[in-house]
Amino acid sequence: MTKANQYQYATGVGVTTAFIFLVLVFGLIVEGYAQQGAMSPVTPKTPANPLQEAGWGLFTHYLKVPKADTEAERVELWNKKVNSFDAEGLASQLKKVGAEYYFITIGQNSGFYCSPNKIYDSLVARNPSRLTRRDLVADLYTALQKRGIKLGVYLPSGAPEKDSVAVATLQWQKGPFRNKEFQQHWEAIIREWSLRWGKNVFAWWIDGCYFPEAMYGHDQAPDFASFAAAIKAGNPQAMVTFNPGLKAIESNTVHEDYTAGEFANSAPLLNIQKPYDTRLNAKHDPNKQLHLLGYLGEFWGRGPLRFPTDMAVGYTQYIINNGGVLTWDIPVDDTGRIPPDFMNQLKAFKKIKKQPL
Repeated sequence: MTKANQYQYATGVGVTTAFIFLVLVFGLIVEGYAQQGAMSPVTPKTPANPLQEAGWGLFTHYLKVPKADTEAERVELWNKKVNSFDAEGLASQLKKVGAEYYFITIGQNSGFYCSPNKIYDSLVARNPSRLTRRDLVADLYTALQKRGIKLGVYLPSGAPEKDSVAVATLQWQKGPFRNKEFQQHWEAIIREWSLRWGKNVFAWWIDGCYFPEAMYGHDQAPDFASFAAAIKAGNPQAMVTFNPGLKAIESNTVHEDYTAGEFANSAPLLNIQKPYDTRLNAKHDPNKQLHLLGYLGEFWGRGPLRFPTDMAVGYTQYIINNGGVLTWDIPVDDTGRIPPDFMNQLKAFKKIKKQPL
């Protein structure tokens, strides 16, 4: 997640022993309860959407940029790293574990992105550009589609905070500001990506919408409506969510299609006495897909594993049983492959029923 929220995760090597014990026990018994009728089945939404049809999926924060003595060397190392990403190999691994969708970050705070964008480069005017020559997103959806897997993308709602050049040229102010000029730039940048990728990208997860009223709560563009329109320029059916951070899991605008659902070291528990009620709180819009995003490893985009397999599988099934969708963040190595320990755990996800039991 963005740097603004990192202090919320500072909990050592993971969840507390008590939390692990509690959720492990729950994960081990949830399938038994469901099979015995303790949980009533949840009626699927009509019409179904790709997230709900899948039930669960995977996500990677692909953000680690190599270090170097000069900017030019760092740019070349970033291009080399992205060029070494084995899209076909990752797609084969995702197929093996039964994942039906996968998200990858386009970029984040460093200002290094894994796809070119002419509008971004014309505005930021870095030479050399921190955007790769390879369009990794396009190569990924090409490989994934061969195997019937959908691709989603992640992008922050603000400028890359660690790139002072981009912050200045894109006219970004961090905080509760209107940011009108920045948002106009950002929507133009996003529109270029969206039009290029079209229907090949089925969903967008937009991070860092910490000041929704100040930036987007307006009757005139730029606002949530224009932001969503830019994202959906190439695919009107694309699903989008705007993440407000580690807050109550709820829908924040009529212009999003599912809840961002970010959680870290405490797992949200739905009301198991009323399994048809998919609200986590009174503000959740039942017309939006209930969705959660957490990490299987120690932190976003890295290991080691922090959950026993039965716990991860059981909790995923529990969310599905209550009408939700759960996306797990996993790391990949320098070649874009899922590490063996994560693969071993994910193979157990095949026994998850992708519709409520």
